[in-house]
Amino acid sequence: MGQFKIIIKGCIDKEWEEWFGEMEINCHKGNTILTGDLPDQSALHGLLNQIRDLNLQLISVNLIEQSK
Repeated sequence: MGQFKIIIKGCIDKEWEEWFGEMEINCHKGNTILTGDLPDQSALHGLLNQIRDLNLQLISVNLIEQSK
């Protein structure tokens, strides 16, 4: 599907990377930025469900680059 940038309020520790699969975790200005490739809509919804289940506040979801 493509590469996404997902922003979550607050900084989460890099130890959480296992929870978010291949997504890279970075903290910037007090927010967590997840970046990485998601193969399809189902994977995106699964990731968003994990964010919800962990009671994290979602700020934005952006498609950076669409797969060809």
